[in-house]
Amino acid sequence: MATIDTTRSTHEVLNQPPRLEPLNLFEADLALREGLERELGGWGADRVRELGALAGAQETREHMWRAEHNEPRLRTHDRYGHRIDEVELDPSWHWLLRVAVERELHSLPWGDPQPGGHVVRAALFHLWSQASGGVMCPVSMTYAAIPALRDGAPELAAQWEPRLTLADYERGALAGMAMTEKQGGSDVRANTTRADALGDGSYELWGHKWFCSYPPCDVFLVLAQARAGLSCFLIERGPGMEFQRLKDKLGTRSLPSSEVEFSGIRGQLIGEEGRGIPAIIRMVNHTRLDCLIGAAAGMRRGVIEAVHHARYRHAFGAPLIEQPAMLNVLSDLAIESEAATTTAMRIARSYDDDDAPFRRFATAVMKYWTCKRAPAHAAEALECLGGNGFVEDSGMPQLYRDSPLGSIWEGSGNVSALDVLRAMVKEPDGLPAFIAECELAGGADARLDAHLGRLRNSLASLLDAADPQFVARRVVEDLAVALQASLLVRHAPAVVADAFCAGRLGDGGRVYGTLPAGVDARAMIDRALAA
Repeated sequence: MATIDTTRSTHEVLNQPPRLEPLNLFEADLALREGLERELGGWGADRVRELGALAGAQETREHMWRAEHNEPRLRTHDRYGHRIDEVELDPSWHWLLRVAVERELHSLPWGDPQPGGHVVRAALFHLWSQASGGVMCPVSMTYAAIPALRDGAPELAAQWEPRLTLADYERGALAGMAMTEKQGGSDVRANTTRADALGDGSYELWGHKWFCSYPPCDVFLVLAQARAGLSCFLIERGPGMEFQRLKDKLGTRSLPSSEVEFSGIRGQLIGEEGRGIPAIIRMVNHTRLDCLIGAAAGMRRGVIEAVHHARYRHAFGAPLIEQPAMLNVLSDLAIESEAATTTAMRIARSYDDDDAPFRRFATAVMKYWTCKRAPAHAAEALECLGGNGFVEDSGMPQLYRDSPLGSIWEGSGNVSALDVLRAMVKEPDGLPAFIAECELAGGADARLDAHLGRLRNSLASLLDAADPQFVARRVVEDLAVALQASLLVRHAPAVVADAFCAGRLGDGGRVYGTLPAGVDARAMIDRALAA
C-alpha cells in the first residue's frame, strides 16, 4: 500500500515568479530616462525618479486594486429627498488622485514655465498611468483646460487658473468636459443642448450629455448651441446640473463617468459664439497628447509584467525567457513599447517648443497609431502569462480592459485618421514639418529611406484619389511608423532600431512575435527590463 507524504503541502507555491514590487518604474525604463534627458527635461529627473519609486511600490499596487474593485456609486438624493448628486469613491481612489495632484501632473507646465516642462510632465504622467489609468482622466482634463481658457476667455483663466493649477488636493479645483450626446457621438455639430443668452454676458444651458467625464470636477467645458451656432462654455458644478447615472464601462471602472442633464445652469462663453470647435480643440489637442502617453504607459506596463513572468516561469525544461518563440514575442513587445515612449516624449517637447505645425500634425498621427496598437499589445502581454494573465489578481485583465479607451476618447480611430487628412488641406504646414522630422534620419537606414520614398509617392496621389477617406488609416499608419523609425534610428541602440525597421517597414499587419531572424532579441529584452 502506497504511503502519502504528508510533509509536503499541496498549496506550496512552485514555478511562479516572485513579487515584482518594489520596482522603480523610472529607473527600470531606459527609453523613458533617455527621452527625458534628450528632450530637455533632465532638470526634472529627481522628481520623476521619486514618483517612479512610488508608482512601483507595493502600497500603490494595493491602492490601485482597491480603487478598481470598489467601484464608485452615485447618490442622487439624501434621505430627506434633497438632490445631492454625490459620487462615493473608495479612499484609495482619493489617495491615487491626491498623489497626482500634489506632484503637479495636472499643472506642471503652466505654473512656472521652463524648457522641458511638458516633457517632465509627460514622464510623470507616463509613470503614474502605470499605477492607475482611471485617475489620469481628471488630471488630463484639468491640464488641458488651461490653454483653452487662456486663449478663449482670459478673464475666466485669471479667475480659475490659480485653483486649477494648485498642487493641493483639498483646496484646488479640477476641470472636466461634457461634449458627447446620444444622437451625435463624435459628430458634435449634431448636438442639441442649447445655450440661451441672458443679456448680461452669461447663458443658461438646457439639454442632456451622454458622457460627462468625472462628475466631482469643479468646472466643466461644455459644447452647446447658441444663436450663432455650436459654442463652448465654462460651467461650475451646482444646481441645474443633475447627474442621472454612472456608466457601466468596459474599462477604467474606478473612474466615474456619467450622464448629465442641464436645466438652466449658468455658463460663461469661451471664445466666440458659433466657434465652439476651435475653442475646445485647444483642450482636445492636449488631451490627445495624454491619450498617446497613456497608451505608451500601458504598453510599458505590459512589457514589465511579461518579461518578469518569463524570467522565472519554467516550461518544457527551461525558463520561458530561453524559449525562442517567446524571445520573439517579448522582444517585439519591447520595441513597440520603446517606439511609443520615444515618440511620446518627442511630441511632448513640441508643446514646449511651441512647434505648432509639427505638434498639431504629429499629435493626430501618433494618437491614432499608438492607441490602435495598445489593445493588441495588451492581449499579447497577457498571453505571455498564460492562465495567470487571465486572472484578475495578475492585473493583466485590467490592463486589457483599459487599453481600448485611448482609441475612443477624444476621437475614435476614424475621426483621428480623417483629422490627419483634414489637416493636410486646412493646415498645409503640418505635413511638411512632419516629413522634415522623419527625414532627419535620412541615409542612416536603407529600409527607412525606401519607406519614405513610398510614402511620398502615396501622399502625392492621395488627395487626387477617388476616395481618400477609404485609405486614410493606411496612410496614417505609414506616417506613424516613419516617425517612429526615424526617432529610433537616431536615438535608440542599433539593435532596437534594426529590429523596428525590419519588423515594421515594408510588409505590415502581422501579429506580435513575427520579427525576422537575425534580430538581437536578448539584447532588446535586457534593455527593456534589466535582470
